[in-house]
Formats: sequence, C-alpha cells, structure tokens
Amino acid sequence: MTRRRFSRDRHGRIRPGLEDPERDLLRMLPQQARELVDHDDPSAQRLFPVAYTDDDAAQADYHEMMGGSLLDHHQHALDPLVSTIDENTIDIDDLNGWMGAVEVLRLLLGTQLDVSEDFTEIDPGDPRVDQFTVYQYLSMLQNEIVDTLAAALPREGTFS
Repeated sequence: MTRRRFSRDRHGRIRPGLEDPERDLLRMLPQQARELVDHDDPSAQRLFPVAYTDDDAAQADYHEMMGGSLLDHHQHALDPLVSTIDENTIDIDDLNGWMGAVEVLRLLLGTQLDVSEDFTEIDPGDPRVDQFTVYQYLSMLQNEIVDTLAAALPREGTFS
C-alpha cells in the first residue's frame, strides 16, 4: 500500500507529506516547464489546443487573440506550486493551484513522451524510462490531490 502524501490537520489545512527528493523534483520541473513554454517548444502544443482544425485563417485569428492569454495562464499556473512547495501546511486554494501546476507539467511531459490514452507501460530498456517515471509520479500526485480536494467537499445533504 502506498502512503498518502496529503493529510488535513486539525485546523483544516493540508499537510503535504512529500519527501525531499519529491520537493526537489517539484522545484525543478516548473522552471523547466517555463523555459519550454516561453520558447514555444513543440512539447507545449497540448497547452495551446487547436480550436479550428479545418480553417487555418480562423485558427490563426484564434491563436492571435487567445495565444497570449493562454501563455500567461499556463505560466501563472505554476506559481502556487513554486511559492508553496516548501511550506509545512497549505490551504485548499494552494492545493487547487498545485493541481493546475501538476496538470501543466503532465501535459508538457506527456507531449514530449507522446503519451496517449491507450498508453499502458514502458519497456524498461527505453531510454526515456526516467521521464516516464516522472510522468507516472505526476499522475499519481494529481490523483492524490484530487482525492484530497474531493474529501474537503461538503457531504451530500449539507446544503439546504
């Protein structure tokens, strides 16, 4: 059984139970992600989805109109993780921010690795095995964040 990385304290704050290597990784990845996004790296393509697949002019207009806003959004999505990674406790808003940051990181890495929905496992001899391990770690972390956020939601019948 794996350990849970997030628990709530008696004040309702979240305690991220991350080991030092996990924190080191989560400090390093946003910096690398920003560099990829800032330099229009092809691995950032999933962050900027195509809105008009059959109309190049409409897609160009969409990119011109929304591209800067999307770029700004994705860059700022990493901020909550960067600013709170070393905190002993965070609040629900911070954890929501972590979820956004982890999603950006997963999208970038998933694009680099060409991960698709039918992805199952990686051959241990594949030279990208370390990257896949990080991708799987981020996926697991995202699931734990979702579980923690879901547990904080009001229970059924709480609203009148």
